[in-house]
Amino acid sequence: MLLIRNATIINEGTSIKGSVLIKNDRIDTIYKNVVPEQIANQVEIIEADNLYLIPGVIDDQVHFREPGLTHKGSIQSESRAAIAGGVTSYMDMPNTNPQTITIDAWKRKNEFAHDKSYANYAFYLGATNNNLTELKRVDSNHLCGIKVFMGSSTGDMLVDDKKILQAIFAEVDMLIATHCEKESIIRENIKKYRKKFGDNDIPLKYHPLIRSAEACYQSSAEAIELADRYGSRLHVLHLSTEKEMKLFDVKPLSDKKITGEVCVHHLWFTDDDYNIFDTHIKWNPAVKSEKDRNALRKALLEGRIDVVATDHAPHTLKEKEGGALIAASGGPLVQHSLQMMMELVSQNVLSKELLVEKMCHAPAIVFGIKDRGFIREGYFADLVLVNPNSPYTISSDNILYQCGWTPLKEETFSSTVHTTILNGKVVFHNGEVLGEPSGKVLEFNR
Repeated sequence: MLLIRNATIINEGTSIKGSVLIKNDRIDTIYKNVVPEQIANQVEIIEADNLYLIPGVIDDQVHFREPGLTHKGSIQSESRAAIAGGVTSYMDMPNTNPQTITIDAWKRKNEFAHDKSYANYAFYLGATNNNLTELKRVDSNHLCGIKVFMGSSTGDMLVDDKKILQAIFAEVDMLIATHCEKESIIRENIKKYRKKFGDNDIPLKYHPLIRSAEACYQSSAEAIELADRYGSRLHVLHLSTEKEMKLFDVKPLSDKKITGEVCVHHLWFTDDDYNIFDTHIKWNPAVKSEKDRNALRKALLEGRIDVVATDHAPHTLKEKEGGALIAASGGPLVQHSLQMMMELVSQNVLSKELLVEKMCHAPAIVFGIKDRGFIREGYFADLVLVNPNSPYTISSDNILYQCGWTPLKEETFSSTVHTTILNGKVVFHNGEVLGEPSGKVLEFNR
């Protein structure tokens, strides 16, 4: 048994001083007062004075690059980085090689993760213009959802057949997670800037104008209209614009069939930062204006946006060379997302209680994850201790991503991830990953 003693427990909207007893892989008892001496004398103890204790972070959108793209990262390398950042569960995207667009391919990814993943895991099944029959066959309480690219993607994963798109929303009985950027608008914008710059690569500063706010808005509006029409369970990923915010309701999460996610980079960076970080902050959807960033932060506080995630997507530095059209989009963030959000807490952008709601509780509710995402007796002991007063500087020595870089290098945060506990076991402590991969497949209440 393991006792976390005298922590500030942040959970379900409150912060209280207390202790948590872990037995095997579950939370056994939560003590709000002094732990009985007979208990304290029988267990291993982590003294947690001046530390925050939160549920393990659940990241609903990562690209861990396996199979087929393991020169950038792998399930093992990126999940190892995740637990160092307090992320105890993740949901991985289907645009790998081969793509995860069949149930057999999805099963093979689960087999990879069984022996390799340091964190708990689940995988999306990807939609195409040609695999509707496969999507309708899904019957598993270990599959997190169906991923629909309504904007550019690799291979044949852009779903641009209107009839197929309608059929997915009408006939697939599963959470549908969408990447929303309207392809026709993007193509017209590329033509516009090609006329200006010829056949050369377009300068990076035009990236948020090519993959514009209007492209995001029209695509998100289309997804929401389809979900409304067919009563679908829709989760719109990586929202990035002020205009999209009016598409989402302010009401309790339990009452929503249409939910939204924002990524940490859209809450952190603005288009002014391209001058500093160049292609290292090139994502799809693009980082946009300060006005957009502020609107996203406001929507988070209002409850229009439900989940905070990363869209962690490592590339080699070579792949990040180029401009708006050539440089790869995406970057590694899963090791540092919790610290980024803690920094926003220290800047009074949001409260620590809201951080836990959006990074831990809400993903569990949105996806119906069984027995995780909260500090509750009987739940899995996925827990993180954070020291809010221990400065941490990102350097080459402590970056765990296989690609070896982050746009946050040399950034100093005011908080440090002290300890990560996964399924009742200490897997990260004082800067060191401990033990072998021990993640479990996530189970969903369906």
